[in-house]
Amino acid sequence: MKETYNSRYILGISFISALGGYLFGFDFAVISGALPFLRDQFNLNAYWEGFLAGSLGLGCMVGCLIAGKLAEKYGRKPGLSVAALIFALSSLGMALSSGMNVFILMRFIAGIGVGMASILSPLYIAEISPASVRGRNVAINQLTIVFGILITNLVNYKLAGYGDQAWRLMFGFGVIPSVLFLIGVAFLPESPRWLMAHAREEQAAVILQKIGNRDYAAKAVSDFKQSYNSRQSQTFSAVFSRAVRPAITIGIILAVFQQLCGINVVFNFTSTIFESVGADLDRQLSETVAIGIVNTLFTLLAMWQVDKLGRRPLMLAGSLGLAVAYLVLAALLQSQAAPLWISLVVLIAIALYATSLAPVTWVLISEIFPNHIRGLASSVAIVCLWGAYFILVFTFPILAEVLGTYGPFYLYAVICLAGFLFIKLRVKETKGQTLEELENNFVAH
Repeated sequence: MKETYNSRYILGISFISALGGYLFGFDFAVISGALPFLRDQFNLNAYWEGFLAGSLGLGCMVGCLIAGKLAEKYGRKPGLSVAALIFALSSLGMALSSGMNVFILMRFIAGIGVGMASILSPLYIAEISPASVRGRNVAINQLTIVFGILITNLVNYKLAGYGDQAWRLMFGFGVIPSVLFLIGVAFLPESPRWLMAHAREEQAAVILQKIGNRDYAAKAVSDFKQSYNSRQSQTFSAVFSRAVRPAITIGIILAVFQQLCGINVVFNFTSTIFESVGADLDRQLSETVAIGIVNTLFTLLAMWQVDKLGRRPLMLAGSLGLAVAYLVLAALLQSQAAPLWISLVVLIAIALYATSLAPVTWVLISEIFPNHIRGLASSVAIVCLWGAYFILVFTFPILAEVLGTYGPFYLYAVICLAGFLFIKLRVKETKGQTLEELENNFVAH
């Protein structure tokens, strides 16, 4: 009998889990529309503007560490519930903030929720998806992230006319999707791979038979048993053991590269970039909407192609393309070109990122680590990702003040070229292989 899958069920639980990505997108994007108001509200200089925006990344690092341990000990589902609750409370806290210190604390707490979701949503989806559609399904998480960015940018644009306290409404709107996510998580099954790792094979088999037919469930159990050894250590020292070191090195470098490639400067500081060439507030906020639309459309393209073209070709094309786009963007900003030309190059850069580094990095991180430490290893890689995000976002206003808005983009072009060379030399293709097969390819024996 041939293995078959229940595609509707798999997509349903993937989309519910990926609502964590929507909230990730909300907290990530809301700052771009709110920043012009927050500058006046809190009288921000370059240092505090960078720190306020980057404080989300510091919270993300804490959230990753919490999520890794929580996911291994209690399961993927409880971790997603905690993340949803944190999203709701922090959104309310930011909206009601009485001063800059309170706001930064609330944004840091929001980051804990983002950090947890950034590990648990793609990890959960990877573990419930058959190999043939795993890339597409994990990319659903990226789709909900960019959809969250788009909706948030549209809401910010509409709310901008509500006076100098409009930023409070922008952040307060995050409570609604947070509550919907919390309700949705209640309907998710636990990850069958986590259940098998905790000697709950019967429960895992029931879930696997909802995902696919009996042949699929039997093979999934058999493959897991062959690769998983309950006596293997599930500690951070095990993550850096000699056998796992090739995989964790690749995971960390890809995670850091996804951030230091520089694109999140465009997402977080759209208003700063376009203000530098004379665009008014309405134009600045309309650019965030255009960015959100392009980001969403090209993420859909990536979802369609990630299991066809493969991970490696998309990563190579994206990193080299971004290097070229940044050189052109820097030259245009330096020459004070018309906002229309800058907008065109920015949108090309967003399209390149959305079809490559944005979704594929998350797919690879969810795939390349061994079963027995996937949660912990993912948390290590993604802690590094959020550390790099903080460095990028914190330094941009300071670098832009010293070098001019165009200056940092020359640096990002060099980083993208270095990333291209690393991917070409070190990253193997992963499409179409089970997680257990990939364990043999990425772990030293």
